[in-house]
Amino acid sequence: MSNLFLYIVTVLIWGSTWFAIEFQLGTVAPEISVVYRYVLASALLFAWSHYRKLDLAFGVRQHGWFMLLGLLLFCLNYIFAYRAQIFITSALTAIAFSSILWMNIINARIFFGVRSERRVLFGALLGIAGIVTLFAPQVGEFSFTDSVLSGLVLAIAGALVASFGNIASQAAQKRGLPIVQSNAWGMLYGAIFSFLIAAGAGKQFNFDWSASYMSSLVYLAVFGSVIAFWAYLTLLGRIGAHKAGYAMVMFPVVALILSILFEGLEVRATLIVGTVLVLAGNLFVLDAPLRPKQKDAADSDELAIKCAKP
Repeated sequence: MSNLFLYIVTVLIWGSTWFAIEFQLGTVAPEISVVYRYVLASALLFAWSHYRKLDLAFGVRQHGWFMLLGLLLFCLNYIFAYRAQIFITSALTAIAFSSILWMNIINARIFFGVRSERRVLFGALLGIAGIVTLFAPQVGEFSFTDSVLSGLVLAIAGALVASFGNIASQAAQKRGLPIVQSNAWGMLYGAIFSFLIAAGAGKQFNFDWSASYMSSLVYLAVFGSVIAFWAYLTLLGRIGAHKAGYAMVMFPVVALILSILFEGLEVRATLIVGTVLVLAGNLFVLDAPLRPKQKDAADSDELAIKCAKP
């Protein structure tokens, strides 16, 4: 599958999950909802792996990587994100999470020595300028009360944890770990870690049987977890965390479209200008060529992904 297809799938699905998370908040504690989400997602992936006769037996060292992925990508990341949306809107959470773009660029430089092309940096600037333009009217309506500040801190913390998870996934793929099985084990460990955190915090293990909670849970587990993580982590292994992270900047655009369709959001000049800036930045990032001295590393990454595919 092409990188463009994987990118579109990632953006469309994850861009809509912010809206779906709103239906998870209320009756069930966020940590418990994360447990349910990844128990279901991991069960589906293990069933798929069994059906496809994929090897699920790995050594202790490989399980160490799976546990790291589970803790960063499928536990803390989402606990922070769910809790952030208790204090702030899904739009503001999406804005804060778009900071993962810069975090991925910095972390890729620290851990892999990847120097981003000027086109990538310029595209990132365009994207962030677009996000600021898009949400300037909404952000201006908020006052930085204690609750709003708490929400933003939680969202940014979630983005930072997710960025470290991106780097860990890229490193795991370089070691030839297959994506489907890695996600299956990682999501299982993520559910276990979330369970331990919830139990340690004394959270009540209840369930919301309403149609809105159950349908959003299924959507988040199947599409937001199984399909989107497969697409994104495959893309990340092919083009690197510093480029794949730009998908995070596109999420708020999808959130805006959903708001226009279902929440009656008014179309303003800032909406049009901001969208154009984000899309322009998107093209700069995706079309940026690798520097010559990075070419060999990129080829080895691509070979590792091909070997890792089931």
